[in-house]
Amino acid sequence: MSDCNTGSCGGENKLSAKDKIQNEMIKSTLGKIKYKLFIMSGKGGVGKSSVAVNVAAALAAKGLKVGLLDVDIHGPSVPTLLGISGTLDIDRGSLILPKRFNDNLHVVSMESLLKDPDQAVLWRGPMKTAAIRQFISDVQWGELDFLVVDSPPGTGDEPMTVLKTVPEALCVVVTTPQEVSLSDVRKSINFLQYARANVLGVVENMSGLVCPHCHESIDLFKKGGGKDLAEKYGLEFLGAIPLDPATVVAGDLGIPVVLMEEDSFAKQSFTELANNIAEAAQKSFEAASTTHA
Repeated sequence: MSDCNTGSCGGENKLSAKDKIQNEMIKSTLGKIKYKLFIMSGKGGVGKSSVAVNVAAALAAKGLKVGLLDVDIHGPSVPTLLGISGTLDIDRGSLILPKRFNDNLHVVSMESLLKDPDQAVLWRGPMKTAAIRQFISDVQWGELDFLVVDSPPGTGDEPMTVLKTVPEALCVVVTTPQEVSLSDVRKSINFLQYARANVLGVVENMSGLVCPHCHESIDLFKKGGGKDLAEKYGLEFLGAIPLDPATVVAGDLGIPVVLMEEDSFAKQSFTELANNIAEAAQKSFEAASTTHA
């Protein structure tokens, strides 16, 4: 990935004073965050936001400090999944305060900047780039163990901006088992390889339907496609999340299924996925430390 777009490679002097200040603010913000997770998918409708929300909530439930950044500018769903409403507050004139979900989980979403959540956002690339950079530079995240970034599907302006702004992000690719999703995920993996991004692994969502009565798995959308894809590309398979009515109920209530009192197959799977992601992130951090020692 070229550094020319971030102000390096001889272009530093061409940056405006405002851009230089923002770059320093971004650097300062990211320096206080241990792990940056970038949740993405090749197509919409695979439950990427549900994965991002439940992973963030599960990590926070472990006592970790977690920030959740929703950069799906045209279709933000994180506030609905967490039952969060209202606009963001401003502290000391310029710093944006993230919304508090609980003591360990704080959230920023594009929807929180809109007076009307049903308003369509008609932005082109440069405005999206500016907004995402502002989400990172001007938000008072503080010290975090994890910043979980929920990206819109595909390989457009938003994912590229995140990867340029947060080059050390660990990417988690979400897919469903059927071929129509896997074909788009292959494009996403090629995109990440082209951008020289750090791919943490693959998650298979909607991986079978577990019967609530007999507990047998029904392969409604097939099963195992995500694991096969991960093996083909030499990536880690982080986990499979089954279809579970509890996830729908939790989403409508604005509570992550991992925080529901009732046990469920989805709750167990999301909790295990969060543990696997935390372990994989630690291994990646240790590998990077060893490489640059």
